[in-house]
Amino acid sequence: MVDQWQPPKNIKLLAGVDEVGRGPLAGDVVAAAVILPAKHSIQGLADSKALTAHQREVLYKEITEQAICYSVARASVAEIDQYNILQSTMMAMRRAAIALKTQPDFVAVDGNRLPTWEYKAEAVVKGDGRVEVISAASIIAKVVRDAEMVAFDAKYPGYGFAKNKGYGTAQHMEALKRLGATPIHRRSFAPVSENLLPEQQLLL
Repeated sequence: MVDQWQPPKNIKLLAGVDEVGRGPLAGDVVAAAVILPAKHSIQGLADSKALTAHQREVLYKEITEQAICYSVARASVAEIDQYNILQSTMMAMRRAAIALKTQPDFVAVDGNRLPTWEYKAEAVVKGDGRVEVISAASIIAKVVRDAEMVAFDAKYPGYGFAKNKGYGTAQHMEALKRLGATPIHRRSFAPVSENLLPEQQLLL
């Protein structure tokens, strides 16, 4: 990793936190928190978006086997629609950190802002490519969320969830106009609200 970020001195347990799913039109936003041992044999940790699906699956197995602890949390579609995506993202990351069985001395969070919590922490811009524990959290969150979207593809066929993971691709937008929104669509997002079927608009 280039431009390696360094935590404050004398930190024994460093957790990394990242989220996946801020931009999609459907599905929860998923966050993960990870504490890795100082000495581990995991090679190739990087921003999950820069890895292939196979690389992520291999790393997911290694991370979950070697981590001191890890957790996965989320904010639901209902919460996203109620509170907005930024607040929901912060909620998911906070939940992930709190859920760690071993609590960290310090938390490194991907991005430019921190959730509201009591942890000593730092937001690290592009941290998923600079900090190993954030990379690990990014990988776990993405593998978990991608698997959920593949399952939703079978439940709600036609939208291409297995391929687009809920992002607004041409196929997804065409399906929204033709089929309307599913229960996992974020109705607070304009591309969804603008394409609700008449009977769905009555439910808002």
